[in-house]
Amino acid sequence: MNRLSRFAIGLSFAAAAAFCVAAVAQDQSQDPSQDQDPASVNVAPSGPSYTTQAPPPQAQQGAPAPGPDDQDYAEQPTETASQPPPPLPDYQQPPPPADGYIWTPGYWAWSPTGYYWVPGAWVEPPYPAALWTPGYWGFYGGRYLFYPGHWGLHIGFYGGINYGFGYVGLGYEGGYWRGGHFFYNRVYNNVNPRVVHNVYSYNAHVNVARGNPRTSYHGGTGGVQARPRPSDAAAWREPTAPRMNSQVQHAQSYSKVQGQYAAQNHGKPAQPAVRQPLPADHNVKPQSHGGGNQQHH
Repeated sequence: MNRLSRFAIGLSFAAAAAFCVAAVAQDQSQDPSQDQDPASVNVAPSGPSYTTQAPPPQAQQGAPAPGPDDQDYAEQPTETASQPPPPLPDYQQPPPPADGYIWTPGYWAWSPTGYYWVPGAWVEPPYPAALWTPGYWGFYGGRYLFYPGHWGLHIGFYGGINYGFGYVGLGYEGGYWRGGHFFYNRVYNNVNPRVVHNVYSYNAHVNVARGNPRTSYHGGTGGVQARPRPSDAAAWREPTAPRMNSQVQHAQSYSKVQGQYAAQNHGKPAQPAVRQPLPADHNVKPQSHGGGNQQHH
């Protein structure tokens, strides 16, 4: 092999090595330190000015416990049922369609003919840096009440329900906003790196509330026994926005699909999640609760 050929091969190896180093450096710049939880920024800072009243201890023998003051950390209930929602089904999450979409987990909704499953979906947030606090079912006063989710700059209380995909019952571990970009945690999300480029890996090892991980409601004898934290009240006292019309319409459209009803699907919905993302309604703006939120029910 002549000297020129050896030089060319050496130059190729050097270029490849430099590319690998640059790639690793880029990945490390996107992967935060493993010594701290990067998604901790999703939880609202709480201090002495923020307080919340925890639900009282559950009564014995399944008697309904009086409800907490949910206006401290949740939208007002929009649905009432006389029976508990079924367990949460296991399902696969579709990959996000592009950077900046937020996962909204599936949940059981109620209609006069029973519970039906609203598929999980990626949603374009209504305004920059918005995060989704899922809705939840709570057992209060002998009834099951559904508290719809809302948008805000921090994650609030959602009943301690482990919806999966980063919604582990407390806070949100699926990602976080930084510098106008959303960074996706590959531990909790099905990410296609060819489509989504802002990624990192962090296993939070969160100790979720007691109960079956598939339990879909809060309170009562068989529900998740979670209590709101001061940070949950802090998140609710910030300006928030209710569900967008696209989210409400998404839920209502599946009330007409028989394969989504628990009575027909035996806990396995025909369509547990959808690949088509939901568009944002950019007319939805966060508002303080003193002035009253826009309601999309």
